[in-house]
Amino acid sequence: MSNYPKGFFFGLISGSLIGSFIALLYAPDKGTNTRDRISYRLNNYVDELRSLIDKLQYENSIVSDAKKEGDLVVEEAQKRAEDLISEAEKLLENINDAGKKK
Repeated sequence: MSNYPKGFFFGLISGSLIGSFIALLYAPDKGTNTRDRISYRLNNYVDELRSLIDKLQYENSIVSDAKKEGDLVVEEAQKRAEDLISEAEKLLENINDAGKKK
């Protein structure tokens, strides 16, 4: 049991080396071409990722602006509701006062 970690790491390293050697033997193209293709694809993925991040930031700013406008509409509606309530209370007082005078 005490040799298990050593054996595991030895197997992992030797397997990695053997796998790399076999991959190099069966590679369909030169290493420079393979590296160029990998680099090209990585650059494309990075560009797509940057584009996606920019798009998400833009959409986030739109949502933020919409939220601000929505908050303003809610505040205005609350103010109007308070004004209507105060007017209704004044009307009720006037009606009560008119009823008491009769």
